Amino acid sequence: MARILAVDDSASMRQMVTFTLKGAGHEVFEASDGVEALKFASGQTDLDLVISDINMPNMDGIALIKELRGIPNFKFTPILMLTTESGVDKKSEGKAAGATGWIVKPFNSDLLLATIGKVL
Repeated sequence: MARILAVDDSASMRQMVTFTLKGAGHEVFEASDGVEALKFASGQTDLDLVISDINMPNMDGIALIKELRGIPNFKFTPILMLTTESGVDKKSEGKAAGATGWIVKPFNSDLLLATIGKVL
């Protein structure tokens, strides 16, 4: 079982991700944007994975990755981007910021779980 933070400004997307992850036995925490996610993550020492959207208000996913990578506890924590963005430029930007992997929405539950299995 992994402790996973799911970050997305869409409540329905967070619900689908949470449902999929909890169904596989993971413990899931939710945040609606990068600011909320960073505030939550700052107090955590044992999150195993962060899954984040890119396009969100207040703080987007790329900025969130950069901020998380600056926190010692998150230097090596896998961070997956779950987004509608599929362009090479955005992927390069995400990778440069420190993203571990990229999943395009709408996501396939099996693919999401398989990807999580690879990075944990």
